[in-house]
Amino acid sequence: MEKKKQHQSFRLAQQWRLLLLLLLSAASAAQGHNYADALHKSLLYFEAQRSGRLPYNQRVGWRDHSGLTDGLEQGVDLVGGYYDAGDHVKFGLPMAFTVTMLSWGVIEYRDEIGAAGELEHALEAIKWGTDYFIKAHTSPNVLWAEVGDGDTDHYCWQRPEDMTTSRQAYKVDENNPGSDLAGETAAAMAAASIVFRKTNPHYSQLLLHHAQQLFEFGDKYRGKYDEEEGSVGVVKRYYASVSGYMDELLWGALWLYKATDREEYLKYVITEAHSFGGIGWAISEFSWDVKYAGLQIIASKLLMEEKHKKYSHVLEEYRSKAEFYLCSCLRKSNGSDVDHTPGGLIYIRQWNNMQYVSTTVFLLTVYSDFLRSSGQNLSCHGGSVGHEELFRFTKSQVDYILGSNPMNMSYLVGFGPNYPTRVHHRGASIVSYRENKGFIGCTQGYDNWYGRPEPNPNVIIGALVGGPDWQDNFMDERGNYMQTEACTYNTAPLIGVFGKLSQLEGNEDGQTQNLVASS
Repeated sequence: MEKKKQHQSFRLAQQWRLLLLLLLSAASAAQGHNYADALHKSLLYFEAQRSGRLPYNQRVGWRDHSGLTDGLEQGVDLVGGYYDAGDHVKFGLPMAFTVTMLSWGVIEYRDEIGAAGELEHALEAIKWGTDYFIKAHTSPNVLWAEVGDGDTDHYCWQRPEDMTTSRQAYKVDENNPGSDLAGETAAAMAAASIVFRKTNPHYSQLLLHHAQQLFEFGDKYRGKYDEEEGSVGVVKRYYASVSGYMDELLWGALWLYKATDREEYLKYVITEAHSFGGIGWAISEFSWDVKYAGLQIIASKLLMEEKHKKYSHVLEEYRSKAEFYLCSCLRKSNGSDVDHTPGGLIYIRQWNNMQYVSTTVFLLTVYSDFLRSSGQNLSCHGGSVGHEELFRFTKSQVDYILGSNPMNMSYLVGFGPNYPTRVHHRGASIVSYRENKGFIGCTQGYDNWYGRPEPNPNVIIGALVGGPDWQDNFMDERGNYMQTEACTYNTAPLIGVFGKLSQLEGNEDGQTQNLVASS
């Protein structure tokens, strides 16, 4: 009898201990993270990815000038821009999407980013990209699409300051079209023109001029930029345009409408809605390749304005597809739900899954704000969803990224006490050029640095790595590039989201403290 009582007491103690852990976990999740710090660190990442001659106010001290002869062989100045990930090729399509998302984040959350003291750094990150696009758009129907070659680049493990790999440049033009690349670059420059409209009106107009020319070029000379014959066939193994170019043309036109208020661009989005897949494709990803979900979200918001009522029948179809995307992410659609890991993370693909998480988080945040301001709910097969529920899910994804996950790992490098230290990144994994200017050759980097078990000598702060697998597992190994490589388009969508969360942070902390005190 005594043993039975002891056993019951032990079980009761265990249950109380478990309940206490759950309460503490819930309180921690409610409190969230230091989102202002996450914003600050995320913007540092773009400085680490800079190509070209670095400015006097460069804050990432382990980087130095690189790619200073880019375009020289072709007789053009292509110095500048961003390296996309852990290598040294400048890929035009993901770079343009990065700038579009940075710009959209500032358009939506400019005040919040400013309140966190990071607006100037956000504008610098955008302008570093758009300055390069101006250089790359050398004439109305010519856009330089890539500098470097992925195949030769991947044979080497070098710092960008030591590069000995090919810097051949590739372009799209009338004979070798690239409507996808032209459309996305037009979107980036149109979105950025909105960002700079008040603070730098001359630059804003210059960007808009380029955006209009690029859209006209992409629409008149239609074709994918990654065709094997001509255009930029070498890109196919790295950034193939699987979705084609129609989404980018619709995307570019819609951003030009937002930048100019000229109805011809909106009419394009309306008249081509069906034939270009804008209201036909109901999909569950938004990425550097597939723009439909972002397009559909922006089109949905147009319904709020009286001047768009005459297009409401088509805009409602755009909204229907946007809500399908959102409901599938929430796992409230009719049989087409996006997978979630056991820990609750959106899971689309094995390779660099975090890129899809960050883009989804941004669209969910924007649409939550739209629902709040319009007094509407999201209609899903699994029931009606209010803006609060949508935003709670968004925040759960952000908190997972920042460390509230089964691995207790922040997937934003440099944030929190536990984050990846062996990021698949050439520059970060080799001693800084500023510390040791001795030349490190192509294979020397592989021999002496790539396989080292030690953490990288340089912390690439603000990089969002590929993240965990479908079971929330993560291996922090340099060779595990599917999980440990970061890309500019991973971090870019989070800038606006971190800005918004940082503004709400103080209120949420106060509410949480009151909740814990009264429990």
